Amino acid sequence: MRIIFYILITAVGALVTWGFSLLILRLSHRYRLYPKIRSRDVHTRPTPRLGGVAMFFGVLAATGVAALVPQLRPIFADNPSQIVGVLIAALIIVVMGVVDDIWDLDWVTKLAGQIIAAGVLAFSGTQVTSIPIGGIAVPSALTSLVITVLAVVLVMNAVNFIDGLDGLVAGVAIIANGVFFIYSYLQQSAHNIDYFNLAALITAVLIGACLGFLPLNFHPAKMFMGDAGALLVGLLMAVSAIAVTGQIDPIYVDSGRIGHSDLLPAFIPIILPFAILVIPLLDFGLAVIRRLRAGKSPFSADRKHLHHRLLDMGHTHLHAVLIFYSWTAVASIGVLTFLFLPWMWSVAFIVVGLVVTTTFTLLPLGRRKRAEVAAQLTADNEKHHIDPRIARQDGLDAAAADNDGNSTGPVPLSPQEGSQT
Repeated sequence: MRIIFYILITAVGALVTWGFSLLILRLSHRYRLYPKIRSRDVHTRPTPRLGGVAMFFGVLAATGVAALVPQLRPIFADNPSQIVGVLIAALIIVVMGVVDDIWDLDWVTKLAGQIIAAGVLAFSGTQVTSIPIGGIAVPSALTSLVITVLAVVLVMNAVNFIDGLDGLVAGVAIIANGVFFIYSYLQQSAHNIDYFNLAALITAVLIGACLGFLPLNFHPAKMFMGDAGALLVGLLMAVSAIAVTGQIDPIYVDSGRIGHSDLLPAFIPIILPFAILVIPLLDFGLAVIRRLRAGKSPFSADRKHLHHRLLDMGHTHLHAVLIFYSWTAVASIGVLTFLFLPWMWSVAFIVVGLVVTTTFTLLPLGRRKRAEVAAQLTADNEKHHIDPRIARQDGLDAAAADNDGNSTGPVPLSPQEGSQT
């Protein structure tokens, strides 16, 4: 039962994160360590946003305990520079995130900090060196460095972009990294590789930190993870994805040494990272396109992220979060099922899951459209006691109408509290 050791590490990370979260929450309220509410925020009351610090301490504690477990020591012996690099990069990201959460840094400074952290990772040995498709190898060390930095920065920003609802990033990370851990663990078993490796350790540590923070971050949130936490989650997810990608030698696929039944699993290291990050990457891509078209920086803030759109459509705060969870689960679990099921069943699972999730996502539009039709057919809204706000245009249209970022959507019928962006 080697998985018990991973469960131990996850539990340590969760307990330490939870304990430090309570301590930081109390200190934040005592010394008023929280920023003012911004126009794009969904929450309506000042809320501490230093949860990323507690998560960092949870990561440190879980990693330290792992180093003391005899069965896990080979990970540290085989990857000493990589683990040190991960912790240094995490420290850089958390320090920069805390400064940003308190004093609000400009986007150039934040991007520079992210590039430095990603560079530390790459120089310490965490690099994209090969792609398990047709024996493709990265042609040079410089190319590997550039690809790694770009990939890490992309994932960090993608995760940070969806950090706008209570419990959203923490929950998505738990689901995604849970699937990633299962894949990593099973692939090691199938290919007679040591069960204990850096990718599995990082995912276990990250799941623990997110589990420990989620009770204080779930709606209505008492504390946010802030940029420090969201960027830390993105950093560790990028590390585990890069580590997993290099576990299967691409020559196996190219030389035919891997059988037909194992061919699809050989491609999963490429597919799975995109599957578990489908929502963050989609939100990131739409935001960059939207802001560039408006002549703005791709890192400028606005209130048009996917979670804002869901709220403007009429979803409650909790429903919007659960929709993000469901999209992540369908995409990541669906890809993972290719390891166990015939491909037709896996495709069927994904299709059915997408249909169900899409139906629930779009459900409020039908109710809102009926309300709009009723309002338009009524000659005098006030006379018939119809809330005039219902007669406004659809919230999703309003949120997308203004490329200059002036529109914030309709006034919600009930206040939404507790999120950070």
